[in-house]
Amino acid sequence: MERESQDDADRIRVSDREREQVVELLGTAAAEGRLTLDEYADRATAAHVAKTRGELARLTDDLPTDSTAAPLPARRPGSAVAGPAQERLVAIFGNESRKGRWPVPARLEARSVFGDCHIELQDTTLPHPVVTVEATAIFGSVTIFVPEGVEVRLSGTAIFGSKESKLRGATSPGAPVLEVHSRVIFGSVTVRPPDRH
Repeated sequence: MERESQDDADRIRVSDREREQVVELLGTAAAEGRLTLDEYADRATAAHVAKTRGELARLTDDLPTDSTAAPLPARRPGSAVAGPAQERLVAIFGNESRKGRWPVPARLEARSVFGDCHIELQDTTLPHPVVTVEATAIFGSVTIFVPEGVEVRLSGTAIFGSKESKLRGATSPGAPVLEVHSRVIFGSVTVRPPDRH
């Protein structure tokens, strides 16, 4: 039965939409560190030229689906934290943003693969003394807009890319701390003041 099912998959032709779904899954895996950049490039190229469902299936058979991926850690009982403990933004071949007044978590993951992530903090408050952002940009960008007075600590690596803070103002006494841990490959992570219109 399994053999027949595999034979069917190897015969059924795939659509462009199915190819793009596999490329998106591969991009998520690369952003999560499950695939190296070279592995992602090789598999994405193979996905674009795949002709059957069997060919596509073999490109992702060692990767978790959304239902099998590890869940985000839950907040510890009794912890006095406003809003969610953790949030994830993922932009793959597209844009993802958080703006306005929103509950900023203590930990935020922003991953951009051939896309753009915008995190705007100027119209909200930071309810935690320290907010940590894990920013990954692979052929993409993560931009964090920070109001004046917030202390920013930017760290991490940039390979054929950049990580920089464009903040120039002084830090306010007792201000919250924004820790940005960067991982950049052919992309950028930028911390900057809000746009002034």
